[in-house]
Amino acid sequence: MPIVVNLDVELAKRKMRLTDLAERVGITIANLSVLKQGRARAIRFSTLEAICRELGCQPGDILEYRGDEIGRAEGGTVGAPE
Repeated sequence: MPIVVNLDVELAKRKMRLTDLAERVGITIANLSVLKQGRARAIRFSTLEAICRELGCQPGDILEYRGDEIGRAEGGTVGAPE
């Protein structure tokens, strides 16, 4: 998937546990874990806002687009019509 979730990196920088963040944000550890592992299909802006508020970061610190790297790794041209 070309969107990479760097939540674990941001948590490590702040020496914060997933359980602490879940309590502060008000979502379950299970749902936060799904996001952290990159298995989430969507995230509400209100949830993203709460995570950024608690971690003192920007959405781009948590979510990263790596589409070019994947296209090159697979030998294809990114954005080329099929």
